[in-house]
Amino acid sequence: MCSRNDRNDRLGPPPSAGVHAAPAEEYETVTSDAIARPAPAAPAAVGQGGTRWAGPYAVAAALFPVYLVLSVGRFRRMEWASWDLGIFEQAIRAYAHLREPVADLKGPGANILGDHFSPIIALAAPVYRVFPGPVTLLVVQAALFALSAVPVTRAAGRLLGRPRGLALGVAYGLSWGVQRAVEFDFHEIAFAVPLLAFALEAVLARRWRAALLWGLPLVLVKEDLGFTLAALAVVVAWRALPTDRRAGRIALGVAAGSAVFAVLVFTVVIPAFATAGYGYWDKIDGSGPLAGLGTKLATLGWVLVPTSGLLALRSPLLLVAAPTLGWRFLSGDDHYWSTDWHYSAVLMPVVTLALVDAVDTVRRAEHPWLRAYALHLPTAVLAAGLTLAATTLPSAGLAEARTYERPARVGAVERLLDRIPDGATVEADTTPLTRLTSRCRVLWIGGSKGVVPDWIAIDNSSKWAGEDPTGYALQLHPGERFSVVGEAGGVVLMRRG
Repeated sequence: MCSRNDRNDRLGPPPSAGVHAAPAEEYETVTSDAIARPAPAAPAAVGQGGTRWAGPYAVAAALFPVYLVLSVGRFRRMEWASWDLGIFEQAIRAYAHLREPVADLKGPGANILGDHFSPIIALAAPVYRVFPGPVTLLVVQAALFALSAVPVTRAAGRLLGRPRGLALGVAYGLSWGVQRAVEFDFHEIAFAVPLLAFALEAVLARRWRAALLWGLPLVLVKEDLGFTLAALAVVVAWRALPTDRRAGRIALGVAAGSAVFAVLVFTVVIPAFATAGYGYWDKIDGSGPLAGLGTKLATLGWVLVPTSGLLALRSPLLLVAAPTLGWRFLSGDDHYWSTDWHYSAVLMPVVTLALVDAVDTVRRAEHPWLRAYALHLPTAVLAAGLTLAATTLPSAGLAEARTYERPARVGAVERLLDRIPDGATVEADTTPLTRLTSRCRVLWIGGSKGVVPDWIAIDNSSKWAGEDPTGYALQLHPGERFSVVGEAGGVVLMRRG
């Protein structure tokens, strides 16, 4: 229902170039040639009677259990495809007990800061100390991703009206990049996603200081995100300089400083914690950006088409995605090129808020067809997101009974692993390790580097260790004797001696 102001003030002169229109509840195209203008209204955060708009928080509250079901459900089914959850649990467990963040899965005594520079994960340590276990990390990650939907929805609602804001908030929360990250273990980028969302919301609100303050912690999330902060600061400078030269100069200083800091992290800080220096330089193998071009273009299409209908290309905010796409596509590791795993999660708030910025600008364009396209795009993006979520993305499993079940195999494997005493040294592979990292010293199978474990636990369902796993154990530790003490669900448990 429209207020009196909504009915009387549909049209007006377009705002000056580069200045966003006043916040609005809704807007509409009056004729094919009229400029779609928002009705003047109170900021979207405040509704009738002065009440705060609950839409962004409702979206976040709805997404949180979805993320929990996807990640915790996979944990309950023992369907992990990586060791990352175990690695991060080891590091956060150490932080929780005020110890050096050693992740033995990366090698005995390996300091996680010598692998990736992610000290921000220590923020999860107090929660882990109270609720120890890998599920705690999954809950924290789900909460962080859900939190990121608040600034995305709020910014879209403020500039485009609440209905379109809700549409884009839901589409963002169900986007493929976020869902893939939620489904695939725990990662430090869970902290980067809300930081980027809040920072870009501040950019769209022309709150330059807030944008930079939200962006600064990115340098503590992962080493490459210093360059992402530099890109964010350049966007702030771009937007601020015409009207606030002081803020623009500060932003340029932040851009330069963060880039220098990132270089120092790569070349000085990480090597100081690692015996062999930064371990990922070999990911850039000289194959060049044309290697795997088809896969890279397909990934780029997924980043831009279902999430923004390509309209995000019209916003300078998209520059914030350039560093992440750059290092991924320059790498020789094809895992970085695809749409799998967690690598695209940081791109989702950037693309969505770039779309918000572009729609806000394009709806005042000269061409009626372009205005119409922009006005209908939030609905189209939501439709695309819901379709993908119901068919090909992990959320499609929400309609399947197996998603909520705990297979009998899992219980059998857990009872078998309970035979390992707390504090024991265990060499394990992907399936059993997350049931052990909260109470044992866990080494990666074949990566003990001379440390002889008390126990070995491997998933030999495919017989990759042969018909006699003790023979494989002898290859790993010549001169030692291991005997099988039990087998359950394909997991074999061996004890030394």
